[in-house]
This record gives sequence, C-alpha cells and structure tokens, in this order.
Amino acid sequence: MSISNCCLKGFTWNGTPTGRTSKLANNDTYVAGDNPERAILLIHDLFGWTFPNIRLLADHYAAETSSTVYAPDFFGGEVLPSNILTQDLSTWSSLGLDLHAFIAKNTREIREPEIFGCARALKEKYGKVGAVGFCYGGWACLRLASSEHDPPLVDAISIGHPSMMTKEDFDDVSVPIQVLAPEKDAAFTRELKAYAFEKLALDGKVKCEWRHFPGVEHSCFVRGSEEIEGETDALVRGKEAVVQWMRENLGTD
Repeated sequence: MSISNCCLKGFTWNGTPTGRTSKLANNDTYVAGDNPERAILLIHDLFGWTFPNIRLLADHYAAETSSTVYAPDFFGGEVLPSNILTQDLSTWSSLGLDLHAFIAKNTREIREPEIFGCARALKEKYGKVGAVGFCYGGWACLRLASSEHDPPLVDAISIGHPSMMTKEDFDDVSVPIQVLAPEKDAAFTRELKAYAFEKLALDGKVKCEWRHFPGVEHSCFVRGSEEIEGETDALVRGKEAVVQWMRENLGTD
C-alpha cells in the first residue's frame, strides 16, 4: 500500500469543533448532531479522527443535513501531528515519524472489519445511513458500498480525492455514489478516474453524481487553504455538494 506526498499536505482550518466524544461499536468517535432517524459515517483521512478539519466538517454536515454525524478513530488511538502538513515525506524520519510503520498498522485488511462494524452499529440504530470519506476514507466508503453486503451497510456514499482503492472497488458499488474529483491527484490518477467514470457514470448501474474540480489538487476538500487560489471555493463547493447529496439520498425533515 503506497501513499503519495499529496495525501499528507494541506492546512489546518480556523474554528472550534462543537460536538462531543463517545463510542461507536468499539471505537472512540466524535459525534455531531442528534437526529434519531439519519446518520452519516465520516471516515477520516491520514490525520485521523482528532484532526480539527474533520470535526469541523462533521459539525457542518450535522447542521446542514439534519443528521447525526460520527467520525470514529480507525487508527487505534494514534494521531499524526498536524505540523507535518507543511513537510515533505522525506523529512518524516527527522521528525521521529516512521511512515512505513504507520501505514503497515493501518492497511485495508487491518481496518476494514472495524469500519464495517461501525457501519453495522449505525444501521441497527438509524433508518438511513450515509458514508463520506476523503483520501484514506475513500477506499473505505467504496468497500461499505460493495454488493457483498446484503442487506446494504449504507444507503449512499460520497468520496473525495480517494486513495488506496482498486478498480474492483468501483466494480462492486451497489448504492448511490457521489465522486468529488480534483483535477490534480497523484492518488486518484487519470487512469483510475477514467475507469471509475465509465463504471459508475456511464454504465448506469447505480445512481451516480460525478463532480470535476478543475485547477485544484488532492486534499482540497478536507485540507484546502484559503491562501491558495481556487482551494477555498473548491472546499466550500465540495462541502455543499456532500450536503446536497446526503439530503437527497437520506431524506430531510
């Protein structure tokens, strides 16, 4: 499993999360909102469940979709320091961080069972469940949407600049899917985009919304900077797109 430098770049946003911490299945989780009918599972990127931007997004999703949003810890309590956002991968060792060891502890095979477990816990409690994932969370949402789950674990998913996915992940999608695709993305390559677009948007087997974001790069939806031209607009439009998609597929009050 390889990780591109783009997966670890970006900026921390201003703002103070207003949710609470709790448990989902066996995982610590950040929770925003209190709707008893609808829930959204927000799967974090490589900076984990305590990263302020993820929690701020959870707050926005909860308020704007009228859902209860859960952002669990899927890294076993380990949190990457946000100061590496402006560092190149080559400097990790000088900061006392071992990228290869971190990735080895958080492979798809290791984390998939608990991601499925959290989705099942939500399905037992809520009538409608959506899943949203950026970067690392992208492959996980695709697996939650797989046709192997009967009944389905989720009712709709949204992925933005996903990483660590395979072509087979796109083959198996069986629930409505939204794809937010930045133009510049070393993880979601042009080849993978073309394959995914054909399978999802052109084949028409599932409901699909595909949104292309020209001029911006991987991480823009969850770690975009107000200082970089186009990224503020992209992160706002990306957030609003997810809200609209979840309201459309999970329902509204």
